[in-house]
This record gives sequence, C-alpha cells and structure tokens, in this order.
Amino acid sequence: MSWDALLFDFDGVLADTEPIHFACWRELLHPFGIHLEWDYYQRNCVGVSDRQMVERLASAHHPPIPWEDVWPQYQRKQPMFRERLMADPPFLQETLDCIRELSGRYKLAVVSSSSRTEVEPPIARAGIRDCFRAFVCGREVPNLKPAPDPYLKAAELLAARRPLVIEDSDAGVASGKAAGFDVLRVSGADRVAEELRAILARPQIVQP
Repeated sequence: MSWDALLFDFDGVLADTEPIHFACWRELLHPFGIHLEWDYYQRNCVGVSDRQMVERLASAHHPPIPWEDVWPQYQRKQPMFRERLMADPPFLQETLDCIRELSGRYKLAVVSSSSRTEVEPPIARAGIRDCFRAFVCGREVPNLKPAPDPYLKAAELLAARRPLVIEDSDAGVASGKAAGFDVLRVSGADRVAEELRAILARPQIVQP
C-alpha cells in the first residue's frame, strides 16, 4: 500500500522562513530585555506557534513579563513577517517544481503552526496555491503540534488513509508520528525536493 497523500509543514520545509521569523521576534522582543539567539531559537522555537513561543519566553524572563505587556508586540509580528516575506519570498525553484510535479500524483496539504495569513498568501504568490487541496494552519484545530490534531485534520480533509508527513522540527515529527503516519524529516529547506523524491522512489512495503 503506497502513500496516498503528502502533508507538508510550511516553515523550514516549503519555504526557508525561519530566519525571517527569528529576525522579527529578535527585533520585537529586544525592548523587553529578551535577547533571542539563533541557536536557542532553532532548538526551542521551531515548530511551535508564535503565541506558545512568546508566552514561554515571557514567563522565563527574570522577572516574568506579563502577557498583557507583550501582546502589542505579538500583534505587530504578523504584519511585519508578511511584509518581509513578500519583499523577498524564500522559495526555492526546485521545491516549487517538485510540488507542481507531485500534485499530479498525490493529494497535497499544508499543515503549519503559523497562522493562515502567514502561510497561504506567500504560497499563492509563489504560484503553487492550486497544488494544495487543504490547509490546516495555526489554531484551526484544538491542539497544536506536537499533538496529532493538525495532521489528523489534514488527513480527514483529504480523505487520506496513508499520508506521508514532511517535517523539519521535533514538534512536527512528534505530531505526525502521534497521528500514526509515516514521517520524512528533511535536513533543510534546500534539500526538500531531493530527499522527498528519493523516499518516494523507494519500493513501498505491501501491508498484509
């Protein structure tokens, strides 16, 4: 039995957006004395929602920062991110070509902890919106990654019985596995097309 759908994370998979997210948050959190470093961001913030990340950083600060104080910066982040993303879209041509090719063979969906306003417009501008039959973004499900809810919802929308999840983060991999799906963890946004084509070319095990 082969995979009948491909479920893609957005940040760090379809697009190399993490440096943009990091730059926005580093700028917005600096006035509060939160000095976000790239290594820490990669280890602890990739694959989780913006709200979860900011709440964690604010509560861990000494002294803790009330969420009400951080809320205005949280509201500024999405428009800042969208503006920078549109100014320099971080999509690789080989990834775009791969998505167009695979959309004729598989049902595709995007599953992201980022909000739909941060995900769908850049995908549309890149010219691959019509390749995806479903989007599950942000808080459109009760529980975010690493809970299985986002990937279970995407499979339901596609009526997929055996999807393959394509992820790059610990939280995303845990989410896909908790849903009971096979997971391809890619080594970077620049390797997605190569690594995905390689695993899809392997003979599939037929389940008894």
